[in-house]
Amino acid sequence: MSTRQHRLPAGAALLQDGSTEFRLWAPGCRQVSLRLEADGSTQPMQALAEGWHTLRLRAAGAGTLYRFVLPDGMQVPDPASRFQPHDVHGPSEVIDPAAYEWSLDWNGRPWDEIVLYELHVGTFTPQGSFLAAIGKLDHLAALGVTGIELMPVWDFPGQRNWGYDGVLPYAPDSSYGRPEDFKALVEAAHARGIAVLLDVVYNHFGPDGNYLPVYAPKFFTERHHTPWGAAVNYDGEGSRAVREFVIHNALYWLEEYDLDGLRLDAVHAIIDDGPRHLLDELSERARAGARRPVHLLLENEDNEPKRLTRRGREPVHYTAQWNDDVHHVLHVAATGEKTGYYADYAGNTGLLAKALAEGFAYQGQMMPYRGAPRGAPAASLPPGAFVAFIQNHDQVGNRAFGDRLGTIASPAAMRALAATYLLLPQTPMIFMGEEWGARQPFPFFCDFEGDLADAVRRGRREEFSRFPEFQDPEQRDRIPDPLAESTFTSAKLDWNEINQDHLALYRDLLAVRRREIVPLLPHIVRGGSAIEFGAGAVQVRWQIGLDNVLALSVILSDTTIEFPTPTGRTIWSEGETDPGMGPWSVRWSLEAA
Repeated sequence: MSTRQHRLPAGAALLQDGSTEFRLWAPGCRQVSLRLEADGSTQPMQALAEGWHTLRLRAAGAGTLYRFVLPDGMQVPDPASRFQPHDVHGPSEVIDPAAYEWSLDWNGRPWDEIVLYELHVGTFTPQGSFLAAIGKLDHLAALGVTGIELMPVWDFPGQRNWGYDGVLPYAPDSSYGRPEDFKALVEAAHARGIAVLLDVVYNHFGPDGNYLPVYAPKFFTERHHTPWGAAVNYDGEGSRAVREFVIHNALYWLEEYDLDGLRLDAVHAIIDDGPRHLLDELSERARAGARRPVHLLLENEDNEPKRLTRRGREPVHYTAQWNDDVHHVLHVAATGEKTGYYADYAGNTGLLAKALAEGFAYQGQMMPYRGAPRGAPAASLPPGAFVAFIQNHDQVGNRAFGDRLGTIASPAAMRALAATYLLLPQTPMIFMGEEWGARQPFPFFCDFEGDLADAVRRGRREEFSRFPEFQDPEQRDRIPDPLAESTFTSAKLDWNEINQDHLALYRDLLAVRRREIVPLLPHIVRGGSAIEFGAGAVQVRWQIGLDNVLALSVILSDTTIEFPTPTGRTIWSEGETDPGMGPWSVRWSLEAA
């Protein structure tokens, strides 16, 4: 048995002498008090230098509920709260991290072995909890999943949310369970050989329950702006405390919850003009002294290879980036869609070839949808620097009705896409339910109230008004109400409707990946070379050491094309591949160089 605890610069900390120390960074207040919920008593905190306030109490152990009281009487939760039993506006609870005893000494998994599975805790099971998710881990292990990536679990307002409206980043949301429940899920996953990664959001805070601007106005800055308003202040006056708050949050999840990695949301919206970018400092401190592999992932619309560079085979800063480009080229091939950013990929076999071979499709050329160049050359990176997927929460949930790819693409196309991306040397990521062909939508949902709820509902429909199919107000009215509980429940997976044939396909593909592809990955040190053979038809070849090649021949269209006859051993074929290659066909082979 062992314990995990990360020492935070803020929040409530249980000390060895039996007292509890409370610390708050509130540079906007001369005086702050602490209120204990049990008896309503308040005690003034001591004001220290640089905006810190502190207080030690003996009768405030684990389970104590408390709030901070500002000079005008406003009561606020602890921004470093480890748990909020009564949601974002309620009191914080003192948590003893040492109370949970870890029984497993987990050594992690190397990145080459990882097959990711993205899930939303609230909709993954009927109960929507950490503990209920444990009951599905055997399914994932049998599938061949070796890493789960949880959508954000930070405390958010209400009972349902995607997680990107979180405001208390140290507190797992109470609708999913208590901190010890989350730790139990992590340990249960490790016991089955499954790594656990968490999606974290350092580019903004949600619109309801964020009290930081009231007592720490320097936490945000008007010098930079993001789609959510004033940016988090990572480079101006007072930014040191802000950076420490965020970096310690990353360390907290990795150390106190024994997580294997983090996925940083939308890092293109993390603006830092200082001498050392937050992303660099965070990754360096997360890796320093790590006793096992730490996997740090990025979502980055700017396609910046510089954040994915290697020293030997090890990442200097970030392990991999979600590869939207490979999703887009596969999506437009399967659906023919040409609206929005899909227009920049539709009918372009060259982009398909580049995304499969080198990761990024856009590597510095003009992207019309953005009206600007995007990306930079990425061929020198190993394929493992990219996370490949055909569905995820964004690409499904940002559609008006949250419809999954399998409801709009043919079965043949779905099989071809699966056979392509699950064996790709890039790291594959499955979206929950995809493996069995789930038909449930995954629409956008949240649980705001009042004017904010009305604004979100109105904004959701206005967002789609520029699309031709939603020019008619009656059509827009069909878009699910993101505030309705029924929208949330519609997203819950139905574990009674598993398509066993589709599930068997995914299991077989992942078994082949584990047996044939994973042993090759240490020897594939850069992107592949690609040849176009026609519309949606490409061959990609990855050099394996000096003597061998991994070859992918694929037709993602309704055409039949003659490919060169394979000279090596076929490790997977899908569709018609002999003697010629027919529509929606895939062939993977190992050949001599």
